[in-house]
Amino acid sequence: MDRIEKLKEFLKADPNDSFSKHALALEYSKQGDDLTARRLLEEVLEHDPAAVGSYYQLGKLLERTGETALALSWYEKGMAAARAAGEKRAYNELQSAYDELAD
Repeated sequence: MDRIEKLKEFLKADPNDSFSKHALALEYSKQGDDLTARRLLEEVLEHDPAAVGSYYQLGKLLERTGETALALSWYEKGMAAARAAGEKRAYNELQSAYDELAD
């Protein structure tokens, strides 16, 4: 069973499993299916706004697809979530991505 199929099986058991959904989004992104990856990352953040790593991945995906303003917006939301969770490293990564894109 390939990785995508295994992750889909995990999601059948628990459709709101943020970790599995995030991992599935990354697998689709690796395969070039940015539309599916984006949908999955947005679902993660809709159901679990504290999933700080998903903000970064969604921002990077939006950068690749040329949606700069939207990427910046997601980075900002991610920085707020990281600050609220006390996750300094994640905050710094999001801030760095934001600054690099905003220049």
